[in-house]
Amino acid sequence: MINIRTSNERGLADHGWLKSRHSFSFADYHDPAHMGWGNLRVINEDRIAPGTGFGTHGHRDMEIISYVLEGELAHQDSMGNVVGIPPGDVQRMSAGRGVMHSEFNHAEGQTTHFLQIWIEPKVRGIAPSYEQKSVPAADKRGRLRLIAADQPDAGAVTIHADARVYAGLIDGAESAQLAIDPARKAYVHVVRGAVHVNGRPLSAGDAALLADEPFIALDHGQDAEVLVFDLAA
Repeated sequence: MINIRTSNERGLADHGWLKSRHSFSFADYHDPAHMGWGNLRVINEDRIAPGTGFGTHGHRDMEIISYVLEGELAHQDSMGNVVGIPPGDVQRMSAGRGVMHSEFNHAEGQTTHFLQIWIEPKVRGIAPSYEQKSVPAADKRGRLRLIAADQPDAGAVTIHADARVYAGLIDGAESAQLAIDPARKAYVHVVRGAVHVNGRPLSAGDAALLADEPFIALDHGQDAEVLVFDLAA
């Protein structure tokens, strides 16, 4: 089973300084039919205006991944981390039993464009923690590169969730496949460009929700960047 959800079906929030598209119910956007997929709870595509951002706020018991596309995201938290997250980096924050943090765009004249992803953890009440790694574009070119997992390789961040997250760049004759357990769920989010997912054409902001499928095939890419999630059902 493959269901396609197009970009314009997502929730929209325009706060002036922040423009956000919500793949699943979030804040003032509520859709009972789209509360998450498996243990994937949030994908927000955020654009933060120059000199603005999210003030200090709290999270708990959630695995939070930031994937920056343009600009830079300035992160500060109650664990003592003060870092910038540029395009190509993957940031993971395990909120655990509680963490406070802020996210800002300090650049002049440049919007920060990033994806904020929440995955429900498999353990609760753990100590909060932080991790950030750079994933070169060459590692994602024409393939699906693991960027986050509960048992990652050296190039991926560790998440305390039953999930694996991959990133890929697909263009022209390039293609990539990923075998998945049909008993699990999978989710494909097209970050930019256009690509076919199991023969179905998708464009930027579109997503494919998969269940009872043994594989994901990506081809016919047009400058496509894709995130693929292998998820607990």
